[in-house]
Amino acid sequence: MSARTEVSRSIPSVVLAGIGRIFVALIVPVLTFIGLWQGFLFLRDSNAPQLVITLVAVVWGVGGVALLYFVSNLLVEQLPDEWTSRLQPFLFVGPAVAILGWYLLIPTLRTLYLSLRTANGSAWVTPLFKNYAATFTERIMLEAYRNNILWMVIGTVFIVALGLLIAILADRSRFESVAKALIFLPMAISFVGAGVIWGFIYDIDPKVGLLNAIVTSFGGQAQSWTKLLQPWNNLFLILILIWMQTGYAMVLISSAIKGVPDDLLEAARVDGANEFDIFFRIIIPYIQGTLITVTTTVVIFTLKIFDVVMATTGGQFGTEVIGVRFYRELFNNQDSGKGSAIAMVLLIAVIPVMIYNLRQFREREAF
Repeated sequence: MSARTEVSRSIPSVVLAGIGRIFVALIVPVLTFIGLWQGFLFLRDSNAPQLVITLVAVVWGVGGVALLYFVSNLLVEQLPDEWTSRLQPFLFVGPAVAILGWYLLIPTLRTLYLSLRTANGSAWVTPLFKNYAATFTERIMLEAYRNNILWMVIGTVFIVALGLLIAILADRSRFESVAKALIFLPMAISFVGAGVIWGFIYDIDPKVGLLNAIVTSFGGQAQSWTKLLQPWNNLFLILILIWMQTGYAMVLISSAIKGVPDDLLEAARVDGANEFDIFFRIIIPYIQGTLITVTTTVVIFTLKIFDVVMATTGGQFGTEVIGVRFYRELFNNQDSGKGSAIAMVLLIAVIPVMIYNLRQFREREAF
């Protein structure tokens, strides 16, 4: 009887201990997060020098997040093994999912909501999809779609083709590292910076514009390359993107080419294959996955293009793209309905490319 009594008495204590550990495991991370939030509010409202605030923010932010993970993991490991195995994945993935939800999912849903409202968001539009209809019928939006298609087709083709060509040629050069560094260098420049640089190159004054200086030196007439030559001025803007992104394509493609087994290439040469056969029948099929990934990534770049156009022409002279049109409607025209509808159209256009890109990564077991 005494043994049974001891067991019966120990069961509630074990249950209470388990409940207590679960409660502590849940409440301590919450308290730590509240502490981090209060620290954020303190830094935001502090009158200390900016340098001090920056240093404290870095130390407090990194240390606070590390402490949050450490404390949470330590407490979760105190739970029964079954609960530990269930909760631990959510412990490390949960904050990232929460951040994505807060900064991506919720804004997307709000943008969808605003796209069905009037300009000031005070009422529903009538008919309900009026803003979306406007994005596919207005002349200036059709012009923006046309320009985005030009960016997508011409920009993507030239970036991938030049990246592939340079990767092949540079791999056979003694100056491979120097050549690749120079070609990749524009990637270090922001899109706005590149737009300003090429704005000087395209300047109509031959004393400033490099391109017009070359044209006039051969007896030609100076041209306003990004203004009057419509719609060809879009091609001169696309050239800026090609200049910037070719290095990105080259690096990825070159890495893939170096992964082609030397034994396979030597066997092809022994069988009598020339360099063209090796390139088109061995190298291209072998790096097909990388080419698709680079292509889809560049397509996403071109669909979201904004900075280059704003920094060079401001979307004038027939160079508007979807991103610029969204900016004009939302900030210049103060029409949150149309602006949000354009943003949703752009999001819908990007999603299929992103899904295809992720599938390619999954098939290649990249993650």
